[in-house]
Amino acid sequence: MKFTLNWLKEHLETNATLEEISYKLTMLGLEVEGIENPAQMYKDYIIGEIRSANKHPDADKLQLLSVFDGEKEHQVVCGAPNARAGLKGVFGREGVYVPGGDFKLKKGKIRGVESCGMMMSERELCISDEHDGIIEFSSDNEFAIVGNNPVKALGLDDAVIEIAITPNRGDCCGVRYIARDLASAGLGTLKPLKTISYDGTGFQSPIKTALNLKDDNSTHSKLLIGAYIKDVANKQSPEWLQKRLKAIGLRPISALVDITNYFTFDLCRPLHTYDADKIQGNILQIRMASENESFTGVADDKDYTLSQDTLVVADNNQALAIAGVMGGKDSGINEQTKNVFLEVAVFNPVTVALAGRKYNIQSDSRFRFERGIDEQASLEYAKHAVQMILNICGGEASALEIATSQSTYDETFKVPPMAFNPKKVKSLTSINIALKEQKIYLERVGCIVDDSQDIWQVIRPSWRYDIYTQACLVEEILRLHGYDKVEILELPKNDYLPKQVTTSEQERRFRLTRSLASHGLQEAVTFSFLSEKEAKLFGGNNPNLILSNPISEDLKVMRPTLIPNLVSALSRNLAKGLNGGALFEVGPQFQGVKPEDQPVVVGGVRAGVSLNRSWNHTGRQADVFDVKADVYKALESINAPVANLQTITETPTYYHPTRSGALVLGRNTLAYFGELHPAVLKDMGFKGRMVAFEIFLDKIPVAKNKGTSKPYLDIPQLQSLKRDFAFVVDKNIQAEKLLRAVKGADKKLITDVTLFDIYEGTGLEDNQKSLGLTISIQPLSKTLTNEEIENISQKVIAQAEKTCNAFLRV
Repeated sequence: MKFTLNWLKEHLETNATLEEISYKLTMLGLEVEGIENPAQMYKDYIIGEIRSANKHPDADKLQLLSVFDGEKEHQVVCGAPNARAGLKGVFGREGVYVPGGDFKLKKGKIRGVESCGMMMSERELCISDEHDGIIEFSSDNEFAIVGNNPVKALGLDDAVIEIAITPNRGDCCGVRYIARDLASAGLGTLKPLKTISYDGTGFQSPIKTALNLKDDNSTHSKLLIGAYIKDVANKQSPEWLQKRLKAIGLRPISALVDITNYFTFDLCRPLHTYDADKIQGNILQIRMASENESFTGVADDKDYTLSQDTLVVADNNQALAIAGVMGGKDSGINEQTKNVFLEVAVFNPVTVALAGRKYNIQSDSRFRFERGIDEQASLEYAKHAVQMILNICGGEASALEIATSQSTYDETFKVPPMAFNPKKVKSLTSINIALKEQKIYLERVGCIVDDSQDIWQVIRPSWRYDIYTQACLVEEILRLHGYDKVEILELPKNDYLPKQVTTSEQERRFRLTRSLASHGLQEAVTFSFLSEKEAKLFGGNNPNLILSNPISEDLKVMRPTLIPNLVSALSRNLAKGLNGGALFEVGPQFQGVKPEDQPVVVGGVRAGVSLNRSWNHTGRQADVFDVKADVYKALESINAPVANLQTITETPTYYHPTRSGALVLGRNTLAYFGELHPAVLKDMGFKGRMVAFEIFLDKIPVAKNKGTSKPYLDIPQLQSLKRDFAFVVDKNIQAEKLLRAVKGADKKLITDVTLFDIYEGTGLEDNQKSLGLTISIQPLSKTLTNEEIENISQKVIAQAEKTCNAFLRV
């Protein structure tokens, strides 16, 4: 909600400064989001006078101006058609910033002639879109003094304040009600509305008003006021009104439209004017729309097909407006309008909100009606609106036509009292506020208070729909008393030592994600759903996981695994020119509708360059061993028993059948890793190779807590020794199986076994391969003799033969 300081002071008698008003608004709960001070934007500009205007020697449409800035004259090349000697306008000297063009003025040559400065148009100063000519001050503008700052002459010396409107304070969508709130807080006095001569009487209107709503729809509207004003002149609005609307970002259109916009922001009272000559018949009524009734909006020129649950304002033949949302084009006013019919109505907030959402129409009128307006003041505001039309557009007004849902106007808007126990202030806020002060605060808000009994009877003001319980009244008392007066108390400290607030599962997840991040992967967050096609590619075939109301057709199935969305994300990044990338995500995957069918999994993908080329190596692409290393590093970070893991080749079908594996511990599969199947990647539109991994957190055993002390560090005193072996095994034997067998030959002395060579070819049969191993032997208490070393070697050979049917390669 925007308004200017001077606009506010038309309703509020106060000497408070802009800073004091801003602070008080925030303390009242109307947070100030920004203050625009045009004087700051235009502080470097001055008013200049054109002393002479001569034809440019080398351009027909340019002139050479001599501009006087109060001290000296400047030569300016200008193409504005209205530039002439004697004109006073806004002059920007060299070095001044031009907001409309986002540049700074500098001396330059235009068609061979030097130009020093610029005479400005409204668009160049971001005042409006007008750029057909330069700004021209009228001769009677008392502030248009050469050499002075132009802000006052432009009428832009008024600060614009913007506040945030919470859903419960719809009344503050009007400047008068903001002023009322400040007055209730003691920052000035609310001024009465101006005295007017129009009292609601006049000639008999040829158009009547009516509420034609059946019993089940009677709550949609309870008031329709109309006034017929003849012989109006729908001319341009007066300058004060145009400036006020421009200041808050509205474009002046015509006097009648500007008046209704002004009332919307000034009094939070949406109005609508119809061209009376376009109303068919002699009645303006509120009714429900007919099924498939057509309607064309005046603001967007869009055709709408209405349903029978839509409330409309209509004449005898057609809908003229969607009630509280938007007026219609067929009855809209224009420059030729001579007779106008003013509509002032009250609509149910829910009815307006539903219609606005249904037809996707946003309007200032809807914004206010759906939050609640001051319904009781409708009659008074209708009179003021008629008076403003008469003052600006002339004409003659009829007597007001009033249709209400109850027998009388007062009965229609009667507010019932509510019980209030003043002790609630202490019990809800722990603050002692005297009863006399409580009553004063409530009366300042606008409440009528009967404190003759212990339990008070309070009638809320007609503009405050958010006050409906005792807690609401307590809030109003505290708001005016001052939130800054609430005593600051420390919470009781039962223990000065901080306690761990994260669970062991959260700690494990944190260590795991930090490990993957340190390994070069970037964490991603993707949707928990994907397309039906991708779900089937990755094993998702459960019909219970199809969404009944998806946000799009491509996101209609809960993901069976994290991999496809990560593949899509990485594909998009690589398509933008990256030569490689690695992503991981921690989140649930869905195999069913039960909680146990939705385990938390860590998924990751790599593609493209894994190691950039350098002077000492050629670089390489990401492969299965990269993701295997990722998995092992992640498992080690959470103290998983990686030494006991076995690798098997049984993996899901979306992995490559011979370039993937699974890490198992007993009967539990802890992780999958490997290259993704080329056919799956092709169906997803990815060309190339991509590797992936999945870690199943719920399958990983939690490491036993052995206390906080670190294990004893046993540093060997003797030098280790290494021995190489080349074993011939069957091609189907996994290298890991042989490594485990060899390491188990002597668990005390053999500390490490690594694979350094794999050979197939000459000297071996077709079904054989040679595996080269390096064995590290660490003596414990003495240096080993050759005989002892030979015994260990024989144990290794025997264990290899027993477990893998291996023999030494000769």
